[in-house]
Amino acid sequence: MTASPHSPPSLFGGIVRELRPKQWIKNVLVFAAPVAAGLFDNRNTDLHALGAFGCFCAAASATYLLNDAMDIESDRLHPVKKSRPIAAGIVPVGAAYALSALLLIVAIGGSFLLRRDFGFTILAYLALTTVYSLWLKHVPILDIVAVAAGFVLRAIGGATATGLPISEWFFIVTSFGALFMVTGKRAGERSDLGENAVTIRPVLAEYTPQFLNYLKAVFSAGTLITYCLWAFASAQESTNGSVLFQLSIVPFAVAILRYALLLEQGKGAEPENLVLSDRTLLVAGALWALVYGCAIYAS
Repeated sequence: MTASPHSPPSLFGGIVRELRPKQWIKNVLVFAAPVAAGLFDNRNTDLHALGAFGCFCAAASATYLLNDAMDIESDRLHPVKKSRPIAAGIVPVGAAYALSALLLIVAIGGSFLLRRDFGFTILAYLALTTVYSLWLKHVPILDIVAVAAGFVLRAIGGATATGLPISEWFFIVTSFGALFMVTGKRAGERSDLGENAVTIRPVLAEYTPQFLNYLKAVFSAGTLITYCLWAFASAQESTNGSVLFQLSIVPFAVAILRYALLLEQGKGAEPENLVLSDRTLLVAGALWALVYGCAIYAS
């Protein structure tokens, strides 16, 4: 008898998948504050930012495990989530809870070792994700705000971990950008799930396509306008890089508009995959990073 070419899924492999390392790309937001402050070439700042990245990865994976263990029944109805290791029975629920608790200890302990304020930021992030899993994900508008706040807390975490002040413009642009991305995620979920959308994620019953389009228009406009204001304000404060700050608006606007187009095509359900798979977005993002980086370190 010929052996099956496909070996059964292992517990270790299932745990790795449940940790969702691909989702850790969201945690690069912790580097945003040091980069924006022009201090990313400082060794001490870099080490603290890397530590913050690790703590957020541990905290995020802990919440993924907890959320999937709690949502096991609804996930089994989802066309994609049903293949997640917990929903598929590869990772036992008890093991998921135990590993989640271990990662929480690592995240909280490590965060307070870095800086006290960063420890409080991690606690705020964990409190938010817990309340989201238990309640907020069922409440219209608040579910979008809660997920967006998770992105903003990552950006704030980069500042608190490195001891940098939080720029008002940085906070506003990050907030609008996160709200835009999360709204697109809800619109993408409606498109992907079709008739099963309300059964799998009941809060989607409250969101009509027209309302989601309205939110996307408001948040994308807010992101573009506030970034332009931030760029011009930064240009006035700088000595050598003023033109570059203003030029950075062009690739930034291209990235936002390209993302809006992809959302209109119903591709926003998994933002992390969308950002990494679209060539135009990657090129626009790279050009923005190059121009903005030159502006920061030339001024």
